[in-house]
Amino acid sequence: MGSGIQESRFAEGRPSAVVRQFTLLSAGVGKSGLAVLRLLVLFLSLLEIAVRFILLRLRRGSRMTLRDRVEWLHISCRLLLRRLRLKIDGRGPRPAGGLICANHLSYLDIAVCAAATPCVFVSKREVNSWPAFGFFARCAGTIFLDRQNRTSTDAAATAMAEAMESGVPVLLFPEGTSTDGSEVLRFHPTLLEPAIRKGMEIVPAAIAYRLHGGEERELCYYGNISFARHLLHTLGRAGIAAEVEFYPQALVYSERKIAALDLHDKVKAMRARMVRASVE
Repeated sequence: MGSGIQESRFAEGRPSAVVRQFTLLSAGVGKSGLAVLRLLVLFLSLLEIAVRFILLRLRRGSRMTLRDRVEWLHISCRLLLRRLRLKIDGRGPRPAGGLICANHLSYLDIAVCAAATPCVFVSKREVNSWPAFGFFARCAGTIFLDRQNRTSTDAAATAMAEAMESGVPVLLFPEGTSTDGSEVLRFHPTLLEPAIRKGMEIVPAAIAYRLHGGEERELCYYGNISFARHLLHTLGRAGIAAEVEFYPQALVYSERKIAALDLHDKVKAMRARMVRASVE
């Protein structure tokens, strides 16, 4: 990635010999073979990442903090994406705190944003029960939310405020769902309130993908698409590059509905520039 990436206290380490071998083999096979090899790299890497978390948990014990968790996720995602040969182009100053508001295209956004900057995510409650992914989400300190439940929303807002006050950036997808990239949906203002009430800075961010020989839409996970089928399709595609652009200045708002409209416009404008640049 470009300059400005925050350094972590945790070393990335070297991949195991088996992972290195699978990574090298992936360069010379077709889509189906590439998907299988990358799936094995993904599986082995997730096992390694889980072991690293367990060792970190044992070492830190009761002193384990949210900052420890997000830095573990940050370094793990950088490691994972490098092994899967997914390139990231990051632009703009990385937020050191406050709230980050980004558009949402795919489950890839989590790994891409976490690799770009240490942060804690706000996620729908269902993710907590997903096999494997729920475990990693909990390890990373994810704030789970049921938008249909007022108590859950209030609890998530409190957790967001506590995270921001501790100096850990919180990343929110205010659209509330992932899309096919054809538009940026309206931003829900409710969960902007914790940052506004505390006078915290808010940074708009835009996410985009480039696919060699294909379109961004192929990488987007939306609607009723099968997760397993989409994951295999994605792993079978070479030449995937992700872009994350942070707005050049942090913003402070006094009213959440005005904030939602302004943040939406800024993310939409950044997305439009990124899409135009990708086709020129």
